[in-house]
Amino acid sequence: MNEQDDQQSERRQAMRLDMEKELIDIHWTNEQGQVINKKIACLDFSKGGLKLDCDQAIPLDTETTVVFQAAAKNSQQLKGKVIRCIQQDNGWFEIALRLDE
Repeated sequence: MNEQDDQQSERRQAMRLDMEKELIDIHWTNEQGQVINKKIACLDFSKGGLKLDCDQAIPLDTETTVVFQAAAKNSQQLKGKVIRCIQQDNGWFEIALRLDE
């Protein structure tokens, strides 16, 4: 088994949480330098990343900040990067983020 096989095996064994489309806040800077703030659905959360459902594409390698429970005093912020953006049949986009370590 090589290092890549070890990493894939570790990802499969990592704890995953079904977020049941919990709304989260996400922020990123677009190609024009504008900060985009959206409230979108989180589909899946694991040790290494997130899967999101968004009404617009976010380009690959875009750095993002995700905020869970933004209105709460103890909200959590995580930084990540877009590693996948796939348009679905319904016109929305499945976005995958890899979280920074």
